[in-house]
Amino acid sequence: VQLQASGGGLVQAGGSLRLSCKASGRTFDSYVMGWFRQAPGKEREFVAFIRRSGFTYHTDSVKGRFTISRDNAKNTVYLQMNSLKPEDTAVYYCAAKTTQSPYYSNKDEYNYWGQGTQVTVSS
Repeated sequence: VQLQASGGGLVQAGGSLRLSCKASGRTFDSYVMGWFRQAPGKEREFVAFIRRSGFTYHTDSVKGRFTISRDNAKNTVYLQMNSLKPEDTAVYYCAAKTTQSPYYSNKDEYNYWGQGTQVTVSS
């Protein structure tokens, strides 16, 4: 599985961005897809995941502002980010989980990763 993330950039606080992550592979609709982020000097942290059923979960700090979605026909997962804050500044990574474990917010459970896309929010 290869993942290609795009859509990052520089935006002012309060603005919006939409990240995309296109996956290779013919079984994309069976993957759990996640978004993670890593700020300078910090560990990579969970942002959101979406299961094959469409069930989603977002970490508390982005609830109500970010929305994860997927288009299985396009092998693509999205992260719509609204009301961005300077503390959202990070490299954002998409990831695919093909295992059956129930730990969806643990980065160690994801076995394929994209290259990351930089999001910078200015105050």
